[in-house]
Amino acid sequence: MNLEEYHRLRSFPFAGKRLFTKPGARGFPDPRYELLARVAEPRGPTLDANPGVGLLAASARAKGAEVTALEPSRAALRALSKNAEVWGFSARAALPWEAPEATFETALLVLPAERGSDFVRHSLVAAARALKPGGRLWIAGDKKKGFERYFKEAKRLIGYGVIVERQGSLRAAVLEKENTPEPLPLWHRFDAELRGRRFSFYTLPGVFSATHVDPASALLLRTLPTLDPGTRVLDLGSGYGALSLSLAAEGARVVGLEDDLAAVLSARRSAEATGLEVDFRHSDVDEALAPEEKFAIVVMNPPFHLGGRVVLDVGQAFVEAAYRHLEDGGRLFLVANPFLKYEPLLEALFGRYSTLAVNRYKVLAATRQ
Repeated sequence: MNLEEYHRLRSFPFAGKRLFTKPGARGFPDPRYELLARVAEPRGPTLDANPGVGLLAASARAKGAEVTALEPSRAALRALSKNAEVWGFSARAALPWEAPEATFETALLVLPAERGSDFVRHSLVAAARALKPGGRLWIAGDKKKGFERYFKEAKRLIGYGVIVERQGSLRAAVLEKENTPEPLPLWHRFDAELRGRRFSFYTLPGVFSATHVDPASALLLRTLPTLDPGTRVLDLGSGYGALSLSLAAEGARVVGLEDDLAAVLSARRSAEATGLEVDFRHSDVDEALAPEEKFAIVVMNPPFHLGGRVVLDVGQAFVEAAYRHLEDGGRLFLVANPFLKYEPLLEALFGRYSTLAVNRYKVLAATRQ
C-alpha cells in the first residue's frame, strides 16, 4: 500500500447509506463496535465517547438520536468527519473528558482497553459526568481485555448496570446514572536525561509510554549523530515529544507530527515547560505538511498496533512520507522491533540502508540520493 492509498477514504454500504473508513483508523471493521451498534438503544442527545470512524454514531443517527462524537485520532477523525456529513451528526477532535457535563441522555463507549486502564477509567468517568441524572451509558468490550473488571468499576462509579449481550468473549452492557463521579487528575509528570540534558515531560492518560521514555526512542537518541544548529528535523509520530525536544535543545528546528491529540497536547505542554520551540501538529502521518516542506533529517519510532492488532500499513506510510519530505541528501533514522521488516521498503525507496544498532530494537538509516 502506497501513501496515496493510505490517505484515501473508502466507503461501504451501511443502513441504506455509506460508511467511510481508511487505513490506520480504528472502529471498522471491529466486532466490539458492531456489537454495540446492534444492541444499544440511544435516546435523545447522545455522546459517542470513542467513535473511531463513526460506526456507532451512524447507527445511533439511524435510530433517531442526535449524536456528538469526540475523537482524538486524526486518522479516525478524517473518516469520522466525512461520516458526520453523510449521517448528520456532530464530530470534532477532542478527548473524552472534554465532553460538556450533564448534557446527554445517552452515552456510548467501546472500552479503549488497548490504551490502558488509566485511559479507560478516565473515559468512564467522563462519559458518566456528561450524562444527565438517569441517563444511560452503553459499553462494549472484550472479556479477554478486562471487560468484567471495567464493568464492575463502572457500576461502582455510575450506578446500576446489567450485561445485555454476550457474543463469544465480547460483552455489551448498559448502566443507569445514579452517581456523578469526581473528575480524575489528568496530568502526569516525569523527568528524564536524554543526550546529556535533563527534561521534564508532561503526559495525559492514554499516551504511549506515559511514565518513562520508551527504550526504543532512547536507543534512537543515543544512536543519532550530533546535529548542526538550525538543522531542519521532522519527527514522524512524535508522541509527547521525547525525540523532538531532545533535538530542539541542540538547536534543531523541529516539526513534530502526531495522530493522537492527547500526545500532541502533552508535547506542547512539555515544550512550554522546557522553554523550547517545536511545531507540534495533529496529523494523520504527513497530512499536516505542505508538499514543499522538506527536511534534512527525519526521525521515527513508527507505531505498529491498531486496536491491539499488529498493522504495518501505518509504518509503511511513515517511511514513504519520510522519503517524500526529505531533501536530497537528507537522512532517515528509524527505530523498530527486529521482527518488523522495514529493510525491503528502505531498499526499494532509498536504494540502500544501513543498520546502526541492534539490541532489543534496531536502528536503521537511509539517505535520499
